[in-house]
Amino acid sequence: MNDLFSTSHYEPLAARLRPLCLADYIGQEHILGEGKALRTALEEGLPHSMVLWGPPGVGKTTLAKIVAELSDANFEVLSAVMAGVKDIRAAVERAKIAQSQYNRKTLLFVDEVHRFNKAQQDAFLPYVEDGTVIFIGATTENPSFELNNALLSRVRVYVLRSLGERSLHDLLDRALTDVDKGYGSRHIVIDEEMKLAIARAADGDARRALNLLEIAVDLGDQQGDKTLVSEATLQEVLQESTRRFDKGGDVFYEQISALHKAVRGSSPDAALYWCMRMLDGGCDPVYIARRLLRMASEDIGNADPRALDIAMSAWQAFDRLGSPEGELAIAQAVIYLASAAKSNAVYQAYNLVKTEIKSSASYEVPNHLRNAPTQLMKDMDYGMEYRYAHSEPMGYAAGENYLPEDLHDRQYYFPVERGLESKIKQKLDHLRELDNSSDQKRYK
Repeated sequence: MNDLFSTSHYEPLAARLRPLCLADYIGQEHILGEGKALRTALEEGLPHSMVLWGPPGVGKTTLAKIVAELSDANFEVLSAVMAGVKDIRAAVERAKIAQSQYNRKTLLFVDEVHRFNKAQQDAFLPYVEDGTVIFIGATTENPSFELNNALLSRVRVYVLRSLGERSLHDLLDRALTDVDKGYGSRHIVIDEEMKLAIARAADGDARRALNLLEIAVDLGDQQGDKTLVSEATLQEVLQESTRRFDKGGDVFYEQISALHKAVRGSSPDAALYWCMRMLDGGCDPVYIARRLLRMASEDIGNADPRALDIAMSAWQAFDRLGSPEGELAIAQAVIYLASAAKSNAVYQAYNLVKTEIKSSASYEVPNHLRNAPTQLMKDMDYGMEYRYAHSEPMGYAAGENYLPEDLHDRQYYFPVERGLESKIKQKLDHLRELDNSSDQKRYK
């Protein structure tokens, strides 16, 4: 077997720290924990053909290499992005030679196998069937939709999950303490909060976590024999790319701000004044129409859902009539929005959820909420115990949870006691009472 892990040339930290054995492999305890069938088979040197399905950076390629090592098999790699049927045949021929001349197995690893078309996938079938190769495919896409049924019937599908923040934190600790492959021989100063921030930013991806750490260390401040990763350095590494915005024309943006605040403050006269000032100054009416749509959602929301329709209708009217006739429709929308009942509950809920998503893990969809159009998905208990709301009393499945399990008690939307939203609030309060009653019965 070739030396797959040679470090005679520069390798990124993620490549250097790639685990070489199951003991060092992080995560996926649901399939590789002690006593699990896959782990037992691998430890006994009895591998089988499989498809590894999971997001990037969770260890699909690493696991395939470990399987080859435990099986004392040649490791052949094909990338579905670049390979074709000719490459498949060449890999199979090498496997046949290894089998006939050296009595050695070959593990054929196909990265991004979902990118192969039907003919290319069919090319593997006879060699998987007769044992010429141990086939391992890696995919980020649902095998039920992307792989042929003929191929699926000859392999086991294993789902690899995103790594948790604790697992990623442990991985970062390993990188910082490993003398041979990590930074153990250097004095890297980085506090626990920063490591947790990197783990959160990696979003379940081990490769990304290690890449972020490597960049942070490279940019760290050298202080004698120490490398200090400061908070400012880490923020520079983690910050998302921001969109540029031309802030030229201060008076123009001051006026749109005044228009927005006048609408929010329910002052139709002031709102109309600033709208007309902008039109008089040469502002594109379509720009104002776009901003009115934003105001209808941000400041009025479900207190008066008609506001969104009226703002959209004003935009469409201007598109049909042009200037100056169409400007009257925009003025009408401005006055309506300023006079309407106000609620920013939708806007607040929107921001709460955005913050929650950015600061927490990428939770998986609970099994009972997943559709199961294929037998594979049914075998994985997709859709099990789902309650069809229309079949429940009053069309509501009291106590049913539609969020990830760790977030089951979250509330983001808090309707106000104004306009239509007051009625929405009454209904949601009643439904929560039904949920609470259902929970109390369940746990008695």
